Amino acid sequence: MRGERFAPYGRAVTDNWPVIAPAPGTPACGPPSFEPERGWTVTRHADLRTALTDPAFQVPPVHSGPFGTLAWLRATVSRFSPPRQHADRRAVAVTALAPLDPDELRHDAARLTVAVLVDRAGDRVDVVRELARPVPLRALADRLGFADPAAAGTAVAVVAAAYHPGVDPALTARADRAVAALLELAPEGPPVVRANLIGLLVQACDATAGLIGAAAHHLLPPAGPDMPATAGTVDLLAEVLRLDPPVRATRRVTVDAVGLGGQDLPAGSPVLLRFDAANRDPQAFIDPARFQPGRPGAGLLTFGTGERGCPGDRHALALATGVLDVLRERCRRHPTLLRHEPHPTLRVPTHLEVSVR
Repeated sequence: MRGERFAPYGRAVTDNWPVIAPAPGTPACGPPSFEPERGWTVTRHADLRTALTDPAFQVPPVHSGPFGTLAWLRATVSRFSPPRQHADRRAVAVTALAPLDPDELRHDAARLTVAVLVDRAGDRVDVVRELARPVPLRALADRLGFADPAAAGTAVAVVAAAYHPGVDPALTARADRAVAALLELAPEGPPVVRANLIGLLVQACDATAGLIGAAAHHLLPPAGPDMPATAGTVDLLAEVLRLDPPVRATRRVTVDAVGLGGQDLPAGSPVLLRFDAANRDPQAFIDPARFQPGRPGAGLLTFGTGERGCPGDRHALALATGVLDVLRERCRRHPTLLRHEPHPTLRVPTHLEVSVR
């Protein structure tokens, strides 16, 4: 194609904007498909939007445990709550986030990022370990009123590693201790309030780290930025969220028999909603593989939608923007092979090195 040049890892840059290939394992868009051992997989944008807003599709239930354990936390946060409890618990998160100005969060994240990079010109920095994981958590924990935000961020990372059911029991035992520590650091309040404040940090942990890591990979080429300097960081991040989302999928279960995308799903069917596929649906996005900041269209679904959509989407974007603003100004990426942590639904780099200018 005219004006095309090729960059590492399958990125073709045309007219200054790259074409980003799907991550390995991303399915193509099509009607809902069924596998006996896995259940239903949903890939089309319109079908995902329906499943995210139809009450026939509910979050799979989780089992609780003793107060202060990981099982108790999962069963108490709004994310995993059944419909009869979800609204009240979500209101806790919404109320806690309401006074937090995204612009101030962005400034906090930028300031903390600068503090890590100061006096390190010529050094290599691991974006994931030194910035993408600790900076957003520290900034958010501070604004939410946690004592010792740095310690809170460290504990949250332990909880996040075991947050989804079915992990190694050793991780669960560590997470139980981390939950107890976070309850001590959380502001005073009823247990359900403290649990949902912790839940906000856990939700921000891997998702925001994955977004920053993916953005640094795609937007900081080894030879220096090939993106127009005038492109706004928020618009750039929106396209990273669409084309290389840190949350690749979410799970639901049908509580009633329901039709979706021309298929009949029985009650009790497990359903996997693939954000990574739906965000590339050609019925929703023109030239869907092309990185096009500020693009019109049906809108990405990575933050979810409906009553269970992420309540902190603006705050997460602000935190990631603060880090990336500084990286775009001060760093360039090393052209090493990018690897990701093993996880069925998350896509978080294990490490990513940059050089400080």
